Amino acid sequence: MRQDSHTTLEVRTSAAAVATPVLLVPFALLAALVMGRWAPLHDLDRSVSDRLHEIARANPGVVDVLTWLTHLLSPTAWRLAVLALVIWLVRRGSRTVAFWAAVTMIAGGVLGAVLKLLVSRHRPEFLEPVAQASGYAFPSGHALNAALGATIFLLVLLPMTRGRPLARAALWTGAIVLPLLTALTRVVLGVHWLSDVVAGLVLGAAVAVATAAAFSRRGVPEPVSG
Repeated sequence: MRQDSHTTLEVRTSAAAVATPVLLVPFALLAALVMGRWAPLHDLDRSVSDRLHEIARANPGVVDVLTWLTHLLSPTAWRLAVLALVIWLVRRGSRTVAFWAAVTMIAGGVLGAVLKLLVSRHRPEFLEPVAQASGYAFPSGHALNAALGATIFLLVLLPMTRGRPLARAALWTGAIVLPLLTALTRVVLGVHWLSDVVAGLVLGAAVAVATAAAFSRRGVPEPVSG
């Protein structure tokens, strides 16, 4: 059983080594284009935002649902969820995994806040907004923390789904759908540009897999057995 666990860890480390640059390259490109005020990207962002704002204005019921969802899937909610996961891991004796999860969530949040200040991108503005948000726009903190938290849960819980295809499919589905849904709420509500949420999603996932690779090379995080 110990050998199987070690093999799974090695495969995950190899995948993380490949996935990290694959995710960081598009983020770096987006950041460069945003900071360079590349016109085609700006035009795309404005076109998407204007169209979705029209839809939101015409469907107040949809706005109410998305407002509820954006609060439910807020950065604070994801941090609390990861905190609960950390406590659960500590109680199971998996302190190194718990430490990895906590450090990853904190590091990702700090990185996102620093990047917002560095890029200093303003949020979309409308004559009749359907929602309001403060602070800078790039990258989206909601999208970043959703991707970060979902990837943490995926990496920690995936080893427990061996031999349970339905549970594995449900875990993957949640890890993909929840961050995408979070990102959608931010753009439809008009508080982020499309490129903001795309950058947040890829950066959040990149931070999680990068720290997983770093910790794995030191022998952690160990997969949690059922």
